[in-house]
Amino acid sequence: MNDLELHPDRLSTTDASGNRIFLHPADVKGFFRNWRSRTQFILIIFFLILPWIRIHDRQALLLNLADRQFEIFGLSLRAHNAPLLLLLVAASAFALFFATAVFGRIWCGWACPQTVFIDGVFRRIERWIEGAALSRKKLDQAPWTAKKLSLRIFKWSLFTLISLVLTHSFLAYFVGTEKLSVMMQHSPFENPGDFAFIFLTTALILFDFGWFREQFCTIVCPYGRFQSVLMDRSSLVVSYDKSRGEPRATPELKVLAKTNSAKLGDCVNCYRCVQVCPTGIDIRRGVQMECIACTACIDACDDVMTKIKKPTGLIRYDRILRGATWKQKLNPRALSYLALCLLSLGLLTYFLFSLKPIEVEILRARDTPYSTQTLADGTIIVVNHFKIELSNQSGQKQNLTFGIVPENSRSKEFELVMAGQPYEIAKDAVQRADIFIRFPKSRLTNGLSKIRIFVKGTTSEVETEKEVTLVGPFS
Repeated sequence: MNDLELHPDRLSTTDASGNRIFLHPADVKGFFRNWRSRTQFILIIFFLILPWIRIHDRQALLLNLADRQFEIFGLSLRAHNAPLLLLLVAASAFALFFATAVFGRIWCGWACPQTVFIDGVFRRIERWIEGAALSRKKLDQAPWTAKKLSLRIFKWSLFTLISLVLTHSFLAYFVGTEKLSVMMQHSPFENPGDFAFIFLTTALILFDFGWFREQFCTIVCPYGRFQSVLMDRSSLVVSYDKSRGEPRATPELKVLAKTNSAKLGDCVNCYRCVQVCPTGIDIRRGVQMECIACTACIDACDDVMTKIKKPTGLIRYDRILRGATWKQKLNPRALSYLALCLLSLGLLTYFLFSLKPIEVEILRARDTPYSTQTLADGTIIVVNHFKIELSNQSGQKQNLTFGIVPENSRSKEFELVMAGQPYEIAKDAVQRADIFIRFPKSRLTNGLSKIRIFVKGTTSEVETEKEVTLVGPFS
């Protein structure tokens, strides 16, 4: 039996004893390889330069969890906007579910960072230093010599350098490029937490992209398991046309075909599809959890078919249910994913247009609910203490003025006391302040009263109102 012909109960990356088999996928050229290379290049460049792009003098994408500051392509969100982030995550998840239900594992083969960086960067470096797949395999099996040691040191040095670049770019999404630039110019001991993050993440990337590789897809990543739930017979997958390829043209069958005039399939059993697979599977066995739909086997098989002057497409993108109609392709489950994605995007859009330049939250202070003062004429004055949180999303510094909305003639009896009016709040800042409301006890009904507080800013569009409930003695 050919050593590439595996037992159906064994992973392609393990031997009969369960030990790991290190894969060395062969190089492949073709239509899909060219488009995947272009896609990987665009995604890598996009990942590296996106943190440095600025929109309205803000970082294009910033997820500053520590300061609860989020910048998403010109949109500024703060901690109180967390539901909007949940809607964004939900829309992305449902979009991925829909893409999987219709197009199979297109994410894994074309856009997953695991595939993009390993195939687009690390294997290219490996190929450049150690040669083609057969040369790399021989080098692995060869005893340690000065040449092998020097090649490995050179390779892993480049791997480490690339991992550092990726880690720093990744960190820029969470701390900001300005802070990252400052930290890089100072001692690591001045920022021990960030330095530890850089060190651990670099080690993790180096381990995963440099050594663990396809094991992550087959052992760790849960998405391969999810596909069995999300996909059905109308999903688009990389598949082998068994009706056309079988029986395979093995040497034994070729002899029988000559003597018995038996008809052979188009598959010449060259195992080229197995040799180029980054997870080492045999696509001719049908849909498998380990398949990441990278299309390498399609290009490899098309190349062989062209050389033997047979039609291409023996391995191709196709529906599990061949010849499925559009009604079958967009089944109710796929349409439900699309509907939930559009619903999440619709709600996100609605709430985004509902955002105000100044977000105001007024909460009662944690001290006593109220205090009282008795004036010389015997009038009892009740004082309520509130904490106010302000988030400036207007894009510029604001000078805020606070007051009581004059709803009736008695509104003049309510007094808002706040230190430092007009209150200055910086651009994109989140600040807290204290306000006190003084009013006569006679304005209470059963110990309660309601008023509206207005907040006005430097620009006319910055104006909002909030209702607060005042408390005091019942009698």
